[in-house]
This record gives sequence, C-alpha cells and structure tokens, in this order.
Amino acid sequence: MYRIVEKERLNPSVTRMSVEAPMVARKAQAGQFIILRVHEDGERIPLTIADYDRERQTVTIIFQVVGRTTKLLDQLEVGDSILDFVGPLGKPSEVEGLKKVCVIGGGVGCAIAYPTAKALYDNGTEVTVISGFRNKDLVILQEEFAAVSSKSYLVSDDGSTGKKGLVTNVLEELIEQGEQFDEVIAIGPLPMMKFVCLLTKKYGIKTVVSMNPIMIDGTGMCGCCRLSVGGKMKFACVDGPDFDGHLVDFDETMARNSAYRAFEQKAREADCNLFKKEVA
Repeated sequence: MYRIVEKERLNPSVTRMSVEAPMVARKAQAGQFIILRVHEDGERIPLTIADYDRERQTVTIIFQVVGRTTKLLDQLEVGDSILDFVGPLGKPSEVEGLKKVCVIGGGVGCAIAYPTAKALYDNGTEVTVISGFRNKDLVILQEEFAAVSSKSYLVSDDGSTGKKGLVTNVLEELIEQGEQFDEVIAIGPLPMMKFVCLLTKKYGIKTVVSMNPIMIDGTGMCGCCRLSVGGKMKFACVDGPDFDGHLVDFDETMARNSAYRAFEQKAREADCNLFKKEVA
C-alpha cells in the first residue's frame, strides 16, 4: 500500500498528490510515469511523475478528474493509501547538452511539462516556458514554472488571463524576434502538439513531444499504446513517451484515441449516476 502524504486542489478538476513510494522515488527521472490501481477491482491507469523527493521517498502525481478511476483517486485523502503504484516506467527525458530550450505545456499537459522544465533548468539549460489554457480558471503551476525558467509566458484561448491566443502564436513571435532554441519540447493535447511541430518544422527546430495514447500494462506487451513514428510502429510505454515530433503521425494517433470516445462518454454517464446513488 502507498500512503498519500499531501493533497492539493490545483483547479476545479485537477489535483496534486504526493505519495510515499520509496522504490519509485529512488529511481524516478523527468519524463517517466507510473501506473496505479486504487483498489483490487480497479483499472490500471498511467500518470506522469510530476515530481519526486528522494529524501522524503515521495512521488508527486497530478491528475485531471475525467473518469471513474480518477474520481475514486480524488476521493482519497491524506492518510489514505493506493493499492498499486508501479514505476518508474518509460524512458527519461533527454536533458543533457542543451543550452537553450523552449518548453510548451497545454492544459493539464503542463503537469508533464513541468518536471522536464525543472530537470533542464537544474542541468544548467536556459529554459523558456509557454503555457496555454482555455481560461483563467484552469491555470496551474505558474509559480512552479517561473521558478525553473528565465522567461515564462501565459496564454489563454479567451484572453481571461495572460495573453489571448495560442501557444504557437507566442512561439512564432519569439522565433521571429531572433530567439534561437536548440530544441522545443511540446506536451499537451494532440492538436496543440501537432501544430507546434508544423511550426517548428518550418523553422528547422528539433521538437520533442510526450505521447500519451491508450495504455494498459505499461510494458509493451498489450500493444495498446502503439503509434507510428517515422513510418515505424513504436510503443509509447517502452520506446517513449518522448518522441521526435516531426516524425509522429498525429492524425493516426488522434483517430485511435477517438475510437473509444462514445464508449467513454457512456461510461462517464454511468459513473455519474452511480456516484449520485452512492452520495444519496
């Protein structure tokens, strides 16, 4: 069992938890993830390692409440325990040898972008952060990003906070102003990552994306997290989750991810009714 030692609500639908997981904390690196199970009959879900503390032997996860498992996880409080907490899984992000990097996070993808930005900053890299959200109510981790970057830009779709627009607008402005990045790292919704990659390809800037397709076992055996990279089949759980964004077939990945949308919506509606009955 893995005890929850801290819990914080970051916005109405996103929660941060720190969990006692000594073995995971000992080996964890930026870009890796864990797979957890809330209870014995629960499903396995992957969550990125948002932070870790080797001395305290804790691992921090940040999750959005979207389905049954994240709802159950969000109901746990400090002192409660999670049944399974397996990791670290996946390959760590490559942070060596980079002088100047732009890290872009979109929505809850900022939870994945933050540990990479922190690792780069701790490694002596000059980090520029661009974070984008639909509106001001969804903003997370701005203080954390400011602490690990030399420049930090906030944008929102509706202009309710930061600068109105898209992360690609800010990125192109910076490039046009003469900023020269060794690499751009984009993490967030698939359409956002796709359009960041289209932009950076135009300017010849290497771009890395963190892929989060459907995943079950986290060891490459189930094949659910497969995606096409440079015309070859890769598994996000063991070959990634970081990949060369200019080689990823985003259209194929988006089509695969949407294949279960109707089923997921039906399951969410059933869960809503179930939770209402439990509350009543």
